[in-house]
Formats: sequence, structure tokens, C-alpha cells
Amino acid sequence: MSRLPQPQPSAGTRAWVLLTTALSLLPLLLQLPGVLAGVFAAVALAVAGLSWRGTLALPLRLLLIVGMLLAIYWQMGAHPGRDTGCALLAAMLAIKSSELRSLRDARSLLGFALFAPFAAFLLDQGPLTLVLAAIAVICALLALQRLADEEAGSAPLPAAAQLRTVGRLMLLALPLALSAFWLVPRLGSPLWGLPERTVARPGLSDSMQPGEWIDLMADDSPALRVQFFGPTPAPEQRYWRGPVLTRFDGRSWTRLDSQRRTAPAALSNRTQGWDYQIEYEPTDDRQLVALDLPLAAPAQAHLDADYSLSSAQPLTALSRWRMQSAPQPAFQAQLPDHLRQLALQLPTGFNPRTRALAQQWRAQAGHDDDAIVRRSLDWIHKEFAYTLSTPLAGRHSADEFLFEQKAGFCEHFSSAFVVLMRGAGIPARVVTGYAGGTRNRFGDYWVVRKMDAHAWAEVWLSGRGWVRVDPTAAVAPERIYDTLEDRLGQGNAAGLDLAGRWDSLRQFGDWMRRGWNTAFLSFDANRQQRLLRPFGIDRLEPWQLVALFGGFAALAVGAMALLLARGERQRDPLLRAWQRLGHRYARLGLGREPHEPAIEWARRVELIHPGNGLLALSQRFADARYAGAKSDTVSLLADLHRHRPNSGART
Repeated sequence: MSRLPQPQPSAGTRAWVLLTTALSLLPLLLQLPGVLAGVFAAVALAVAGLSWRGTLALPLRLLLIVGMLLAIYWQMGAHPGRDTGCALLAAMLAIKSSELRSLRDARSLLGFALFAPFAAFLLDQGPLTLVLAAIAVICALLALQRLADEEAGSAPLPAAAQLRTVGRLMLLALPLALSAFWLVPRLGSPLWGLPERTVARPGLSDSMQPGEWIDLMADDSPALRVQFFGPTPAPEQRYWRGPVLTRFDGRSWTRLDSQRRTAPAALSNRTQGWDYQIEYEPTDDRQLVALDLPLAAPAQAHLDADYSLSSAQPLTALSRWRMQSAPQPAFQAQLPDHLRQLALQLPTGFNPRTRALAQQWRAQAGHDDDAIVRRSLDWIHKEFAYTLSTPLAGRHSADEFLFEQKAGFCEHFSSAFVVLMRGAGIPARVVTGYAGGTRNRFGDYWVVRKMDAHAWAEVWLSGRGWVRVDPTAAVAPERIYDTLEDRLGQGNAAGLDLAGRWDSLRQFGDWMRRGWNTAFLSFDANRQQRLLRPFGIDRLEPWQLVALFGGFAALAVGAMALLLARGERQRDPLLRAWQRLGHRYARLGLGREPHEPAIEWARRVELIHPGNGLLALSQRFADARYAGAKSDTVSLLADLHRHRPNSGART
């Protein structure tokens, strides 16, 4: 038995389906590595162009698929992850348009394309992703409406009427979506485990190696936002403490595992403190930062012996942390012997010139550790420069930086300074984190960006304990205390130049993003419980939330069905006029049965009321509607509207 040929989409419908596919793919491409996004976009455009007039050859399709799989392997390796799965989805969608030959294929492509914007939410839940996904869904609904019209042979409605129809459908679904967002119980963990991301996000880590901070310091996306409750720390106090790196192998700095498992020593009484809340962007890691020094670990976090904070769970989503910090007059004034040895350790065979200089300064300064620290900072201030354009260090990284290059950024300054201090017999270590931050003038909070990542040193001095020393600030204090954004913010608002206007626009955008985070991304179980407090309900159990959601869902679905039943109208004016005619006969008990064809119904009525003209009118309608006969539609519509049943009709 031969299969009936499938109707092919018109050129306009085909173009609309391809546009919808591209819009669906866009939010997913924006979350993938740039190289992969470019490859998939190029393949999608090439496939759409090549298959416009004919079927794409199977060998070429296989070649494109293999090429995209190799690109995924090149960028992400063979490790499974959320981003790997999303990349595979994008690759399949890029090649899917090669199968677009019939109206059924077009529906299949649209259904497959809608997976892409929803997959993008696995990687980002920001407002831009939502807006792009909403546009893609609207275009998909419009495309499905166009396909239905083309299959039925109806002329498509004007664009404004189509948008009204789709908008009405989405508004009907909105109450159900909002009730699900507000009332479905929030779980501490998902019902199933989602794999982690394969491509790591730039951020702080447990190690520091030459050259690995370049990408981080070129990233101006927010790392965290801070709101202070009370006094705001001065610029020289805005150091956000992260991993503390003590072990040095001649090239890399790493943390001490023993310190992670050790409880922190008690801090002395504070004289001034800060109360604040950190809104931490997702990093897929556990590392947290806090204003130097945190007094205690917040809930679901751990404070180690180096006063570095870490989360109990990976930071895969936006999180908020309420903390208190205070500067300390003496931080760990008594240094255990094993920690002293680790803080003085230098690998043999590395940086001989730095060690020789340190021993010379020790001989000249005697037991005055402060004098050696001051001498080092004076030297850096006079002879060194700040730059991001520094060649990758060789074996003797400290020697090359201190005696040859004399220019670099915090990674070089902190590492070489600690090596110099250890060579002079002063316990020292590298501390990484962030420095500074910019106040958002719209929301009265502070934004710390990834490019504010910083590394400084801590030296242990008798009677004072660990003391923060920032050699980078000695040569480039503007890098730490005076950012470009700060200088723009101090200017006259009426005379802001282009850079100032762009900064204001960016701050406004970040303020909007923070509002989005507050309203949606931070809506957790605690906020869900507080949602009904204005109604006198302090707490609802999960089963009560489910029951409440079920009630709202039933009301929403019932309202949707009622409105659709009352508001649904046939878009074909000819069919609409025919149905109105049938309603006029139904009021007299002569309505058409659901199974009854138009001609058969007219014949039945003709037997009861011969000569009423319904049979001839029904034949004209059937020929125009179903037989494709050419007729005067305007005249037929007028006759359908004018026709009335015989007032004396009886069943």
C-alpha cells in the first residue's frame, strides 16, 4: 500500500519555521563556549541554506555530525556534564533542518527546537535567557498556527490577530504557572542528580599557578554582590578573603589539607565590625569569600583554621550568606611550630638570587622583621610597575620577576614577596580572594566582579600574628583602592562622558538583575513559608502546599477551559457563518447532529420544510469549503448571513 504524499510547506512557512528554530537555539548557544557556539551557528546556517531547495546528501550530513562531535570533544573532553548534554542538543538541532520536507517535518522540527530554550535554563536562569526563551515559544506558537492554516487551506490571519490569539493563550496559562512557582514545595535537593558542568567557570581555586589568572582578571561579570547593614568598610579594608595558599613547590601555590580539617583559633575581642549579606553567583565550586576576617561560619558553611570559608554544597545556583567580620589587632599571635615550618618552607634549587638577597637583608636588619617588610615595599614602590602583559615565568619565577621583569600583577607580586620573606626567615603565605568593589548607585549595594580577583600576602610578626601586606598596592594603589568605576561615580552627573553613561547603564542593568535574583532565583523554602504570613498562616507543611497548589491548579484549569469554550471562534469567516446558521435551526429543534454531513442535514430539513433554500445553500457551502470549487465567497457569506429558518417549522 503506497503512502500518500505529505503536503510541503510554502516558502514563507518554511522560512518562519527556520527562524523559530534559530530563535530557540540562540539562548542555548549563548551559554556554550564561544568556539562551540560559532561552530553550531555556522552549521545551522549552512544546513538551512543547502537544504532549502532539496534534501541534503547523507554523507554530508554525517560529515557535519562528526565535525560537531569532534568540536564538543575538543572543547569539553569526553566527560559527561550538563553543558556537554546541552552542546549535544544544540548540535542535533543545528542539523535537524535538513529533514524539513513536509508539514509534518515542520511540526517535528518545532517540537524538537523547543527543548533548546528550556535546556538553556540548566546553565543559566537569568532574565535574558527567560526573555529569549519566551520569544522562541511565542514564535513557535505562531509557526504552529501558520502550519494549521496551511494544512487546512485557510488564509492566515493578520499578524496582529495571530499575536492576540497567542497572547490570550499564554495569559490563560499564566495563573497556573505562577501557582506552581509559588506553591509547589521547594526541596533542599532535586529529585534526581544533575551532572556537574564540564567546562569550569572562571573563579578562585585551591591553587595558584603562573598565568592562570589572566582569564579571570579579564572577566568583568559579577562574582558577588554585598549589602552592608550599618557601617561600610573603607577601601583599604575591603579585602574579601578566600583560599589561603601555604605550600610552594617552586611553581605552584596550594592549600594545606590539614588546615581544612582543623577548627579555627579563637579571635580576640573586636573593636569594630561589619554586618553584611553576600549574594554569591554560582561557581560550581564550594569556595566562599568573606570580608577579612569572618567571625563565624554561617549556616551550611565551614570555617577552617586559615579562616577560609567553604560551602557544604557546590554553589551551582545563586546563594545568599549573612556574615559578620571584624579586623583583628592580633590574628593567631601564637604560631605552632609545624605551621611555622610550613610557612618558611622553600623548595631547594629554586630562586637562588631572591634567597641571597633575603639573607643579605636579614644580616643587615638583625631581628627587625618590620624593617625587612618595609624595605621590600619601598623597593617595589620605587622600581616596579603594574601590568597584565607579563611573559610566563620560567623555573626561577621569583628571580625573573624581581631582578629582570619588575612588572606584573598581583599573582607575581604576592608570590615573589612571600618567597622573599621566607628567604629572610619571616613566616609568610599567599592569600587569594577579591579586593575592592563598586557601589551601585541605584540599589545601594556593592558589586565585586571577577576581574577584582586579587592575591596578597600575610606575614607573621611577633606580637601581632598574621598581618596583611599587599605588595601590589605599593606599586599600584589605584588597582586596589581607586577603580575606574569609583572615579566615574565621583564626577558631575550632568557632565558624564560616554564612559560614564555606559557605566550608569551597566549599573542600572546590574540593579535590575539583582531585583530578578531577589524576586525569583532566591525564592527558597524559607521565603515560600513566609509567603502566607500576611494571611495569618505562619507555616505550611509540604502536603498542605501541595493541596493548596492542587486547588489553585483546578481553579486555573477550569477558568482556562471556560474561557476557551466561550471565547473560541472559528477563524474561517465562511465556517463561522455556517455554524451561526446551524445555531438558528437548532433553536427550532432542527439542529445538525455531530455525525451528520452538511448535505444530509439539509436534506432532512428539506423533508420537513420543502423549498426553504437550505439544500442549495448547503451545496454551495460544501463545494466552496471542501471541494475547492471557485465561487463568489462574498455572495455566499451574504446568503448565509441572510438565510433564516421558516418561522413555522416544527420537529
